[in-house]
Parts: sequence; structure tokens; C-alpha cells
Amino acid sequence: MKNILFTWLGSADLDGAKNNGEDGVGPICQAAVQRTFDEIIILSNYPRDKAESYITWLKKQEYNGNITLVVIDLGGNPTDYQAIYENAKRQVQKRLDRNADKVQLTFYLSPGTPQMATIWVILANTVFGAKMLQSSTRQGVQDVDFPFNIAADYLPKLLKKNAQKISALFDSDEKVAGFEEIIYQSSAMKTLIGRAKILAPHPVPVLIMGESGTGKELLAKAIHTASLLKGKFVAINCGAIPEELFESELFGHKKGAFTGATTDKAGYVEAASGGTLFLDEIGEMPPRIQVKLLRVLQEGNFSRVGDTEECEADVRIISATNRNLIEDVAVGTFREDMFHRLAVGILNIPALREREGDLFLLIDYLLENVSKKSDDKPKKLSATAKKQLLAHHWPGNVRELQNTLIRAAIWSSGDTIDKQDIEGALLPVAKKSSDKGILGRPLTDDFDLEEVIGEVARHYLERALKETGGNKSKAASLLGFNSYQRLDVWLRKYQLSIMDIG
Repeated sequence: MKNILFTWLGSADLDGAKNNGEDGVGPICQAAVQRTFDEIIILSNYPRDKAESYITWLKKQEYNGNITLVVIDLGGNPTDYQAIYENAKRQVQKRLDRNADKVQLTFYLSPGTPQMATIWVILANTVFGAKMLQSSTRQGVQDVDFPFNIAADYLPKLLKKNAQKISALFDSDEKVAGFEEIIYQSSAMKTLIGRAKILAPHPVPVLIMGESGTGKELLAKAIHTASLLKGKFVAINCGAIPEELFESELFGHKKGAFTGATTDKAGYVEAASGGTLFLDEIGEMPPRIQVKLLRVLQEGNFSRVGDTEECEADVRIISATNRNLIEDVAVGTFREDMFHRLAVGILNIPALREREGDLFLLIDYLLENVSKKSDDKPKKLSATAKKQLLAHHWPGNVRELQNTLIRAAIWSSGDTIDKQDIEGALLPVAKKSSDKGILGRPLTDDFDLEEVIGEVARHYLERALKETGGNKSKAASLLGFNSYQRLDVWLRKYQLSIMDIG
């Protein structure tokens, strides 16, 4: 593993070189002599000739590693948090991109301005996971260990204290690579994306919950891109893999492990090494596979099917589900320990009907994409077509909206999509049974409250009579009626008879 020290050049370092160490060599030389680094990368906002003169002096001291100078223009302001943050982050990432092997990063807090030290602290604890050093003339070079969760405790206080200067670094509206494909303006989505951006650089598991078609995989890809991981984004649908093949597909197998295993095969965990493994529909994962994945999350290793050797699982897990996993845990179909391991970072994607102001924004974006893919002239929506789209409940969310617009664009003969085109493209809303989803029905033009209440009443009246074998007194008691005469009133109201129920 390559050990790299990042530091800013400070005035104490320049003074040490100028006096040839008579009044102290300065913090950078202290660290170079007292610690072992393969490379020291020095960021400098001083004039190049002044910085290069210091490098020449430092190379004559007792340090045998590489020294790299990076001259940075801070606009003459070494206290500009934004400029310091952007430049330091960019230089560290460049070095990581150039090193295929693993790198141990160390950030040096002592050289430079207090603002530079602050940014090193922020980067070390939110983006890069680096070690930190500080030094003094008396105590020498020391490791810096914070005895608290800096992300949860220190940073919010720091932001509050320096709100005008630093808050822009963590603004949820800041453009971050990976999130630009997510179209939104609603407050619900702004909150979601802001949380996702905060989670992205932390290598913790993330559980994304939301209805089908809300864009869970798109959000997972954005988190991966913003995480700065070098490996691939590998996505699998847990509901599409046969249970008997699940272990082999996920962890791989050795030759001869089972009939048909003619060669060694790597699984999805290995394919995503150094990157993100996205497990869609995690609630469909068989319990015995949950046990094996739990080992990956807890211990960071796994074994291929038929192999006794362990492999390191260098992978981040992001999972998604449209189910209520807490209910699955309660009934025993999903392991509770597995749930808590996956749900470190939890993101709930709102349904399209809950994203006020996003519908027409998405329509414009999706229509433009449809025209690009078909090389056709972009089509417009008539006022009545827009009204029709606005009135729809969108149970299939963004995916349903996209497919509806594709169908409408294909079937419309002119340059404008009208109401009839939308009506022909919309999928019929399925009628829900009275015992499932009764409270989630859309308030559309054909909604009838009395009909809904009638469905519920007929359902329970029939159940009570069937369970009591047609005994009205017992059925009335089950339904909470004080007499069977009241039951008769309800039966007449909803046109039911014991003969019909049988």
C-alpha cells in the first residue's frame, strides 16, 4: 500500500528553509523526517519560485521519498473556504485516479492557514477517509483522533459557526456528478436528493425504498457516481434469479462445485469489487442467501460455492425494495439482523403523485428524450392533454409516465399530442378488492365514496354469515351489532340474502 501525505505549504515551512532550520525546520520537514511516506504532495498558493526554492531545500533533508509540488491559485486569499475545498479535493482525487493500487491518505493539519486545516478535517471525514496529523515544536508529529462522530457532531457546529463561508460546500442544490439525470423541483425530491448527496461519499450500505417505477436504480447509480468509487456499478434483480442459482450467481463457484460447473466463475460480488453492488427487490432474496450476504456486510468476506478459501468483499451494497421490509421482518420472511445491516442510510423516494410541481417538468424532459431516440421532431401537448395527464393517479409512477408518453407520441399523427392520444395511451386503473388498498384509491372523476363503502360492507357481511354458517345472531355479534334485526337492515340496504351467500 502506498502512503501519501497531503499538505499545504505554510509560512513556518518557508521560514524554516530560509533559516536552514536554526529556529525550527517547520512542520512539513518534521513529518518528512519523523514519519515514513512514499510521497509528499505539497499544495502551495505562494509564487512558484518561492515554493520551488523550498522544495529544493526539503530534498536535502533526511527524506528519501518523492516530493510533488502543486502550485494553486487561490486568488490571493488563503482563507477562501470554497477555493481551498475545491482545489484540495480535486488534487486528492487526481492522485487516487492515477494509482491502481490501494493508497493510504494522510492529511496534515498544521501547515497553512486555519481554513486549510478545517477543509482537511472535512475531507478526511466525509469524502476520503484519510488519516490526519498535526505537529508542534515540543511534542513533534502526532496522529489526530477525534473522540466523537465528526459527521454528526463537529461538522454541523462548524457549518453553523461559519455559515456564510462554508455552507455552500454542503448545499443540497449544488450540482454533483451523477445526480444531473434526476429531474425534479418539488420540495420532497429536494430533501431526498440532499440526503443522497450527503450519503454518497460515505461507504455505508444504503436502502432505497419506494413504489415500483419511482426510479430507485437511477438514484442508486447517482449515489455510486458521486461516491468516487473506482469500481463498477453492478445491478441485479433479486426477484429474477432462481433460488437454486442464487448463491452461485452472487458469490461465484469453483469448477466441479456442482453439475454443470465446468469452469471457475466469479459472482456479482467480485464483479463489483471496488464499486457498488445494487440489489434491486432485496425483499425477494431467499432467507438462506440473506445469511450469506450478512457475512459480507458484517465481516467483509465470502467464499465461492465449492471453495474453502475466503475472498475479500471490497464492495458497497445499495439495496432497494417496494415492499415494507419492517412488516416482512415481523412475519419472519426477512431477517431482522439483515435489515439493520442494510438500512444504515435510508432513502424514501416519494411517489409521483406526491411530487408537487414535478409532473410537467418530467413530461417536457421525457418528451424530448422520446424525440431524440426516434429522430422525430419534438411533439407538443395540447391543453386538454396536459389536463388529462394531471388528472391521472400514476400508480406506475415515472416509468408509467414515460411509457404513456412513448405510446401517445407514436400514435399521434400530427405535431401535437391531444386528449384522445393520451386517453388511448393510458393504462386502465385496476379495480382493487375491498380488503386491499381500500384507502389508496385515486380521487378521479369516477370515484364514488358510497360504492367504496358498499364494497367494504358487503365484504364483511358475507364473511360474518359464512363463518357462522348463516346464523344471524352470531353474525350480528361478530359485526358488533346489538341485534340480528340490525343485521337485517344492513342486508336489505346492500341487497344481500343468506341464500345468495350460501
